[in-house]
Amino acid sequence: MYETDHPAHKKLKEIGKEITTKVNPRAVIVFSAHWQAETAGQIEINTAETTDLIYDFYGFPAEYYEETFPHVGSKKIAFEVMEAVKAANIDIKPVQRALDHGRGRKQSDAWLAAFDPGENPLKVPIVQVSLFSSEDPHQHYRLGQAISELRSQNLQIIVSGMAVHNLRDMRLCQGSSKPLQYTASFDEALKEAVESPFEERERLMADLLKRPDARQAHPTFDHLLPIHIGAGAAGEDLGTRLWTLKEGSLSWAQYRFGAVDA
Repeated sequence: MYETDHPAHKKLKEIGKEITTKVNPRAVIVFSAHWQAETAGQIEINTAETTDLIYDFYGFPAEYYEETFPHVGSKKIAFEVMEAVKAANIDIKPVQRALDHGRGRKQSDAWLAAFDPGENPLKVPIVQVSLFSSEDPHQHYRLGQAISELRSQNLQIIVSGMAVHNLRDMRLCQGSSKPLQYTASFDEALKEAVESPFEERERLMADLLKRPDARQAHPTFDHLLPIHIGAGAAGEDLGTRLWTLKEGSLSWAQYRFGAVDA
C-alpha cells in the first residue's frame, strides 16, 4: 500500500489537516492496532521523549523501511494519561520504546499519513498507549471511558486500526478491487454500531465480535479494538463515518466522534 495516490491516503491527509488547523491539540494520544501489552489485564504507555520508528513488518519493499517521521514524546502528557487510567483502576506500565506507526506515512493504512512532515507537520508531542493483550471489547471500551476527560483538556485521541483487515484473503481478490461479501457486510455493521445512540453503543459494538463474518473481516481483532477505545472515550458524543472504501478484503472506513468547530 505504498501509494500516496490511494483515496484513503488523501482522506487521512484531510483529517490530519483538520487536526492541526482546527483542533490545535496540545498533544496527541495514539492507540494503534500494532501494539498490545505483554501482561494480561495491563496496558503500557510510551514515556520516551525521543524515539525512532518501529518497522514491525516483513517482506515489503525496501522503501518501507526507510521511512522517517520527526516527532517527540512527552513524559508530562504520559503522566496525565496514566493518572486518568489509574483513577479507573486500570493497571498501566510506563515503558520506553520506539513509535509504532502502523507501517509508515506513505502507506494508506498508517495513521502517520495524516501528518506529512513536509506538508502538514505535527508540532505537538505524540504519546502512544498499547491495547490490552485480550480481545475483550468491553475492556477496551472501558479504557476509552477512563481517558474520556482528557478530550476536554485539549488532548487529541487517535485510534488506528481498520474497519476490515484480512491480509490473508487478498490473494482471493486476484487484483480486483471488488469487495468480498464479508467486507461489505461487516463494514456496514460497524457503521451501524458506531453511529448508534451512546446508550446502546457499547453493547452493539461488542456484538460485532460475535457476528458470523467477524473472523473473516478480522482474523485477529487487534485492528478492530482501537475503535472500541475511541467509542468509549467519546462519552455521549455520537460517532460518524466520514468516509469508506470497501476494497477486496479490506475496508478503509474513517470515523470521528463528536464535532469539530468550524
